[in-house]
Formats: sequence, C-alpha cells, structure tokens
Amino acid sequence: MTTVEIVDKERKAAGTADLPDAVFGAQVKIHLLHHVVTAQLAGRRAGTHETKTRSDVSGGGKKPFRQKGTGRARMGTSRSPLLRGGGTVFGPHPRKYAIKVNRKEVRAALCSALSAKAKDNKIVLVDDLSLPAPKTKEFLKVAAALGLTEALLVVEGEPENLALGIRNLKSFKTLPVKALNVYDVLSYDQLVMTRTALEKISEVLGK
Repeated sequence: MTTVEIVDKERKAAGTADLPDAVFGAQVKIHLLHHVVTAQLAGRRAGTHETKTRSDVSGGGKKPFRQKGTGRARMGTSRSPLLRGGGTVFGPHPRKYAIKVNRKEVRAALCSALSAKAKDNKIVLVDDLSLPAPKTKEFLKVAAALGLTEALLVVEGEPENLALGIRNLKSFKTLPVKALNVYDVLSYDQLVMTRTALEKISEVLGK
C-alpha cells in the first residue's frame, strides 16, 4: 500500500491517503486494456448505416433495351449495380458492433489503467474540487495552482459547477466515480481524484 499526499486547490498539504495495491498496484495487462477499450469504442457505434440493393432502388421495372442486336451486354434493369443510380453491392446494413466483455475483465482492466497512472506518478489527490461559480476562469486558477495541463477529474457525485467550468476546455474532462472507465483514464495524461472519490474507488474495486 502506497501513501500519497493530498493537497488543496492551492496545492497546500491537506493530509495523506493510502492507495491500495489491489487497485493501484496491480499488474498492468496491456492486452486486457486493448480488449476493453476496443469494446467500449465499438459500443458507441450507432450501427444505423444502410445502403440499398438493386431490389430496394425505385424504378427499373422496364428492360432498358432489347436483348439482342444492340452490341451491348444484355441487361434486365436500369437499376443494376453496374449503372449509375443502381443498387449497391455488399454495402453496409444496420448491425450491432457490441463486443461482449465480462464484468471481471472490466474490473481488472480498470485496475490496470489506474495502476499504470500510479506507476507513472500521474495521480493527483485533491481534498476538494468544487468551484464557487460555473466559470472557466475559476477552474483555470485551480488548474494553474495544481500544475494541470491535461487531466481527467474524478469526483464523488455530480460535479455541476466543475462540469460547466471545464466544458469549453478540450484538455480536461470531469466524471463522477460511477462513470469511471478505462478509455477516459487512458485518454488523459493526468488523473485527478478527490478524497471522497478515492475512498469510493478503493471500496468498490478493492473488494
């Protein structure tokens, strides 16, 4: 178990916290991270793409020209895939892209992602991340004090002011603990957690 310092929004010491080895000291399994991230991105795909085959394109009921004597290839419809305005061959149709991932795999991958951040010293623990007003400038003051350039902010509960304060910043994103996922953890250079968020993560994943 590793002990890490907790700071306030001005980067002043506000206590310490223990990072359980079961969550932040696990073996980093690259293949499992790849599998879970691939499944997560695949699950976001709508799969509503659709193309029309020759039987779906309107028109084309009449034979375009006689069978013999024209010197052209015989053709029964003007909606053939060979002609402009015709159907599409082997085009995409609605489908589900979801990849099944076991619950244990998701938990192990999340522990691997958190352990990778801990190993690289990319975790910052903050006592509180609440903002007095939903203003971007208010958050930028906190980010400058904490030395944050690109970070995922994890808090307990719904971060209303914080979420509104960073929504115009592409380098930052905030999530409640219940929405923590592998893709977002790996997408940002730094991982910032509040004291209560760390306690909840340790409680849920450390079982």
